[in-house]
Amino acid sequence: QVQLVESGGGLVQAGGSLRLSCAASGSTFSTYKMAWFRQAPGKERELVAAISRSGGGTEYGDSVKGRFTVSRDNAKKVVYLQMDSLKPEDTAVYFCAADRRLLPSSVSSSYNYWGQGTQVTVSS
Repeated sequence: QVQLVESGGGLVQAGGSLRLSCAASGSTFSTYKMAWFRQAPGKERELVAAISRSGGGTEYGDSVKGRFTVSRDNAKKVVYLQMDSLKPEDTAVYFCAADRRLLPSSVSSSYNYWGQGTQVTVSS
């Protein structure tokens, strides 16, 4: 099992940047694919970014391509989400997710382990 704790959320003006971190417990972090999802009020949870076990493969939601960057440090057991050029529509609770199964990375049901979420609010 793995436990996930997100940090780094907050309030930022449009056009600004934030970096989210997700720290994982356990000794087998490198065997988990990782992802960031977000959920805004009244909306479904959506993929923001996913990253492969080695970090060599990444996938992004269409609305964040070119603005967000996902990375991981397997030695530190941390996955990051660098968010630049933030827009008010990026406002949501951001969740870190992990799983070891060979399932599509973009689907929330592919992940068994979730953090508690961190709020990101972008003001206009």
